[in-house]
Amino acid sequence: MKKSDFYYDLPHELIAQHPLPERDHSRLMTLNRETGEVGHHHFYDIENLLRPGDLLVVNNSRVIPARIYGFKQDTGSHVEFLLLEQKAEDTWEILVKPGKKAKMGVKYTFGDGLLEAEVIDIFEDGNRLVKFTHTPDKTIYSILDEIGQMPLPPYITEKLEDKERYQTVYSKEEGSAAAPTAGLHFTPELMERVKAKGIDIAEITLHVGLGTFRPVKEENILDHKMHSEHYQLTKETADKILETKKNGGRVIAVGTTSCRTLESVATFFGGIQPAEGWTDIFIYPGYEFKCIDGLITNFHLPESTLIMLVSALAGYDHIMNAYRIAVQEKYRFFSFGDAMLIL
Repeated sequence: MKKSDFYYDLPHELIAQHPLPERDHSRLMTLNRETGEVGHHHFYDIENLLRPGDLLVVNNSRVIPARIYGFKQDTGSHVEFLLLEQKAEDTWEILVKPGKKAKMGVKYTFGDGLLEAEVIDIFEDGNRLVKFTHTPDKTIYSILDEIGQMPLPPYITEKLEDKERYQTVYSKEEGSAAAPTAGLHFTPELMERVKAKGIDIAEITLHVGLGTFRPVKEENILDHKMHSEHYQLTKETADKILETKKNGGRVIAVGTTSCRTLESVATFFGGIQPAEGWTDIFIYPGYEFKCIDGLITNFHLPESTLIMLVSALAGYDHIMNAYRIAVQEKYRFFSFGDAMLIL
């Protein structure tokens, strides 16, 4: 398939610039995988759209305030770091602007000396590997909480007043460079109502890297290379999934990151089991799903790997038609936008 097959025309004003005042008041489109039938609801209706015995699998990764601003030590020139992935203690792969002068051995200072960094390697794609140093009474995460900014996607141009609105209410494992946005619609109260109806909730962890959102540049989508991301699936979650399947319930991934984790484990190991590792799985039409029965997700960018994933699950024609309807009905798109339930 070609990248251009996944293009759709999106008016700029439909790109959500801020979250709604109440998380669960976003709109929710339902899409039947078999028939392509579309329905219109609100996210707080989700408990009535699921069945007792279903299992929601959520990604508990927490976004770190990964964008920091500082100075080059020898010249005092301004610099911006975006922390992408922790490689070892205090050693991170980063994006740096401006990048040309970030040569091996160059040192930087952030937060009036709270944090210092030295470039120790340069990757082929231009990313840098840096070693951070700081006082022993602090961690890099506590310093980032003080001086860092949320790494909002470039299509969001408005300032986010409350950092927690770019976190799910169940986030706890720090390490993501972007939010698993399908989960942003849940409130603690809604999760309790879901559980009270006999719908269980299980957690996985996949630390979202910016590679997930890297544009597909190749016209032949098979030439696109995904970045690896770290995942963990615990025994407790594996047991819940297997029990749900055994009892005839549905496993519904909350977000493409949960989907990719479950499908990675099922692919790598021939079934669901406790696992931890790295995945660069690329799901596009023709893929046969091995674990999930449904998906809660937001509306994705044209020509992105994420719209390819949902097309694999619901069918290309069904997805492109649903997106046309979403544009006509003025749904809100992308990270702070509305949601879709595919069953």
